[in-house]
Amino acid sequence: MKIQTKICGLSTPQSVDCAVDAGAAMVGFVFFPPSPRSLSIAEAAALTARVPDHVKKVALTVNADDDLLAEISENAGIDLLQLHGSEPPERVFEVRHSFGLPVIKALPVEDTVDLMVARGYDAVVDFFLFDAKPPAHATRPGGNAVAFDWALLKGFSLAKPWLLAGGLTPENVAEAVRISAAHMVDVSSGVEDQPGVKNLPKIRAFLEALDR
Repeated sequence: MKIQTKICGLSTPQSVDCAVDAGAAMVGFVFFPPSPRSLSIAEAAALTARVPDHVKKVALTVNADDDLLAEISENAGIDLLQLHGSEPPERVFEVRHSFGLPVIKALPVEDTVDLMVARGYDAVVDFFLFDAKPPAHATRPGGNAVAFDWALLKGFSLAKPWLLAGGLTPENVAEAVRISAAHMVDVSSGVEDQPGVKNLPKIRAFLEALDR
């Protein structure tokens, strides 16, 4: 099975075009001001307009209120909402039904107990995204170049598909997929020169590593 890739935190026309041309299945845009990758609605709309229909456009939000989610849903040109905060299942259900878009729920993972939390979301999400728990003093829940033990996911089953994230790079993604048995992966910091600055050769190398 071909591994599907989401390139997240895109912020320039060049990085968007590169991700699409290299074969990404999803491209992600951040709407969370503490992140160096954060965009305005207008900036995101200009970028999503470049993306062909077969590539899904994802809006990453963190504990966003209804006003922001409505603006994103109506004006940013996206296909899915990624909830990367502490949203409980009830809030995820509400968002999914209020805005009529599929939802990816990101969950932080450090041990097996953290994975069990996903069971409570199975009925209200379309995808899960498993990311490493952020460092103690991190200002954002993801994009911190931190990995977790990929073996925790081996044999873990859910009713909904999931993406592996956290500390992935062109050098380790193939091994991460082998260990975790992931069918989808997500990368942001692993294809950057510095936070928020994507490296186009790294984007291509990341996708090429999954085709070998």
